[in-house]
Amino acid sequence: MPDARPRLAIDDAVARLRAGAVLAYPTEAVWGLGCDPFDAASVDRLLALKNRPSAKGMILAVAAPGQLDTLVDWEALPPAARDAVLASWPGPHTWIVPALPRAPAWIRGAHDGVAVRCSAHPVVAALCAAFGPLVSTSANPTGAPPPRRLDDLDPTLRMAVDGIVEGETGGLERPTPIRDARSGEDLRR
Repeated sequence: MPDARPRLAIDDAVARLRAGAVLAYPTEAVWGLGCDPFDAASVDRLLALKNRPSAKGMILAVAAPGQLDTLVDWEALPPAARDAVLASWPGPHTWIVPALPRAPAWIRGAHDGVAVRCSAHPVVAALCAAFGPLVSTSANPTGAPPPRRLDDLDPTLRMAVDGIVEGETGGLERPTPIRDARSGEDLRR
């Protein structure tokens, strides 16, 4: 089946994100879906595409920790915990960090923290450097395996996104671990 979705370079992807698009893009281990985390309509559309309940919350990807300063409460973490989070970045490590009020409820879900990752993946880092924080969730319907290759992306989901960002996944065997920054507990095994 020919791919009707446009293949996007970073500049085109950023322009579409600013216009409310939901995009598929490669991440460290799997293909992801992303949109503007501050655009409630885009987030609602992304959740509907995945059939994902909003109470679960979503990950925000960034290019630099400073992009999170208005969203996470670094001061609510003990210094050693904050240092552990920052020392793991950029890299394939997702942390739940206490949220500030500006972190949208639809991103936090039913939690008082927000899941964040400062990515070293070249596509994710470039998107976030040019756009800012970006929703980062696997590009699969809830309950289905996440696609490791673009060819594995669910055909219905693939046709529903507004574009596909050029690139390849980073080769990790599994999606990034998710840990609670306060306790260090591994939440995704």
